[in-house]
Amino acid sequence: MTVMSGAPPAPPEGGQHRRPIIAAAIELTARSGWPSVTMARLAELVGVSRQTVYNEIGSKAALAEAMVAHELDRFLTVVDAAFEHHPDDLIEAFYEAVRSVLELAEDNVLLRAIVSASHGAAPELLPLLTTDAGALLARAKVVLAERVRPYRLPLSDDQVDVVIDLVVRAVLSHVMQPSDTPARTADSLAWVATRILGLAAVPPLRHS
Repeated sequence: MTVMSGAPPAPPEGGQHRRPIIAAAIELTARSGWPSVTMARLAELVGVSRQTVYNEIGSKAALAEAMVAHELDRFLTVVDAAFEHHPDDLIEAFYEAVRSVLELAEDNVLLRAIVSASHGAAPELLPLLTTDAGALLARAKVVLAERVRPYRLPLSDDQVDVVIDLVVRAVLSHVMQPSDTPARTADSLAWVATRILGLAAVPPLRHS
């Protein structure tokens, strides 16, 4: 499955049935695996015709991308909230954003289905979070860059972009394969990010 590369626009809203179809696909994937997801089955679950599903979604590959984009919106919402909570403290904003993302990942049914081969979903969907994750990464970096730039940083925009790329890729890695609690991982990544960003006052690790 090949995913678009580059910085994509936000997922299209589509018609009134698009979101229910995507939600049904996520639930079905988590419960029965990706191979069980068919346009006919989704039509039955949502209560629409199979043609409506095709009109709203397109191909099954497009459905997979839409599912990942749908869940990405949820993760980016908690990132936005973290920066809203700490408009004058980048360290705290980073910490809350990363912790919230990792906590959300722990209970995300689609993510768990993708990373678990026992669900039968990994072979087809795993590339969307690994080798074909370009669209996901690009969108996450755009959102984070918009949030970070208002802070006064002693770096150029290009340098900030490098840091953001590192942070986003590191967070995705921990989402896919956690190595510690969300709080400890967030503490470590926030500390590293703020050190690289050259902030004058960098507090010690919370969980050292």
